[in-house]
Order: sequence, then C-alpha cells, then structure tokens
Amino acid sequence: MFRLKKIVLAAVISLFLALSLSTPARATCLNDFKLLDLVNWGSVFPISIAGIEIAGSTDSVTTVDTISSPICVCPAPPPLFVRIGLTVGFWEPARYIETVKDPGCLPSLGINLGITSGGELGGTNSSVASTGSHYTSAQAHYFIYPIWSMMGMLTDWICAESSGFDVAYMTEFDPLWQDDSLSAIINPESVLFGNPVTQAACIADSIASTAGLSLSPLFWCMGSWGSAYPLTGHIGSSLYTEANAAIAARMLYKLARGMLVCDTNINICGCMPTPIWVKHNYKMHAAVPVKDFSAHPIGRSGLLWSSLKNPPVGGDNFVWMLYRRRNCCAF
Repeated sequence: MFRLKKIVLAAVISLFLALSLSTPARATCLNDFKLLDLVNWGSVFPISIAGIEIAGSTDSVTTVDTISSPICVCPAPPPLFVRIGLTVGFWEPARYIETVKDPGCLPSLGINLGITSGGELGGTNSSVASTGSHYTSAQAHYFIYPIWSMMGMLTDWICAESSGFDVAYMTEFDPLWQDDSLSAIINPESVLFGNPVTQAACIADSIASTAGLSLSPLFWCMGSWGSAYPLTGHIGSSLYTEANAAIAARMLYKLARGMLVCDTNINICGCMPTPIWVKHNYKMHAAVPVKDFSAHPIGRSGLLWSSLKNPPVGGDNFVWMLYRRRNCCAF
C-alpha cells in the first residue's frame, strides 16, 4: 500500500511539472492593495475657484484652462432656464486604464478571467533580428472610476461625477485592437500619418511633453511614446514600461475617436465628445505594480519616470491612473 502511494504521488508531481513547463510564463495578476490607493491625491492640483488658483500643483504638468472668467452661466431646466455660478477647475481622477501581458488579467481587482494567452491575445516584448526593429504589445482595459462617489464624498456637488464603477472596455474582445490593417478600415486617416514628414513633426511634441505640455494640434503624436496610430495594442518600442503607457494612451484616443469618452475642459456646462482628443487635458501615472509619486503629460519620455516601475517579480501587468482636467460651473 505504501509503495502504491509513492507511485501515485510521483505521478502527480510529474504531471504538475509537465503542465508547469508547458504553460507560458505569466505575470502576477493578484494584488495586495486597496482600489482607492490608485490615486495620487497631489495630482488633483492645481485647484482654481472663480479664476483664482488657491492650491498649486505638485506635478510638473502645465495646466491649460479654457475658461478664465470667475462667473459662469449655464442652461437649466424650467422654470429657471439659466443658472449662475462660479468657475471651478481641478484635475479629476475619474478613469484608469490597465495594460496587461496576460489576457483576461484585471490587476486592479486581483481577478484573472482565465482567457487563453495564445495567438494575438498574449502580450509581447520582442525584436525582429532581420530588421532590427522592436515592438511591444498588450491588451487594455478601460475603467470608469468615480472616486468621489465611491468614497461617499462630494456626492451632491455638480462638479463631481456620480456614476457607478464599471469595466467599460476590454480589448480582448475587439479584433480591431489585434490587427493594424484591420484597424485602418475604421480609422483610414492613419494612412496619412505613416510617413517621415508627419512623424518628424512629433519631435516638437516630444520636447514639449517632456517639458510639461502635450501639443494637442499634433493629435497623431504621443511625444516620446511614438505615434497615436494605428489604434491597436502594438507599439514599435522595446522600452516596456513606456510602451505600456503609450498603449494606455492609445486606448484613450481609440475610445475618443469612437465618441465613447468626452472632455470636461472644453465646455464649462457639460462634458463634450472629442473625436480628436485634446491631449493636454489629460495626465497619467503608473499605479501598479509600482505607484509613481506624480502624474505626467501624455508623451513625456520614460527616461524621466519609468525607472523601477516594472519589477522582475509581480510586474508586466500595469494600471495607469488617468486624470482629466475639469472646468465646471458650480453654484
């Protein structure tokens, strides 16, 4: 009987080792932090009321507000028809984006959906020896994250979003995210920007974003992160952390092109859809696996912030906290 137990135990161990060796290496999907820990509260600043800045920024990001008047007037339901208030400006941590090597991994929630990582779905970071080119790919998840209402704060304030927490988009189920050529069918303008002339213009955006302000007129550029096109999960870079930040930014632009996100710094009376994104109204920072101490404009060189953000143990699956500039008519 004892010999039989030894044989069965040896068979189980052999089967376990065989499955372990045949399964691709996977990054850690579990977390040991609270969801509310994603936010760097210093990045909410600067805050302005009635056109006067009352709290300065802790980030080296240039803030551009479209409304400078202290008094604002917005439409209102009958019988008032209009409401008069004071302008309020701040950076709102209302969304976050995951970029993951392991498809189906939701690192912010500590959940793995168990999606097979074969084919186009698995993330990569590799090079092509024949051409010397490098590329990184990842899946992305876009979350609606109304932090104020989740904390039970400012729930009756018109300038705070009160929607519920939600997983709004997952690219594992989007074939356009997996194929550059297929994505060009939906966004044919990408052909216009795949040439040396338009890409050379991105040098200016790279310099400006590193200094603190993304150049929104160059909407096809993401500064030092490369081109915003194609709107897929493939980035021509071997700098893994910076490339994942670029993939998160592409996720934002992809949803903006589809009229699925709106900008809160254009119209003081409401959120406006922007099929061509206004990059300087957003900033972001790494929150998982290593939380950054400040947010950065889209396109800032990873040489300034990406060091030690992807540890060898527990890395490769990222969460990027997204802040949008909000100008609101409060009363």
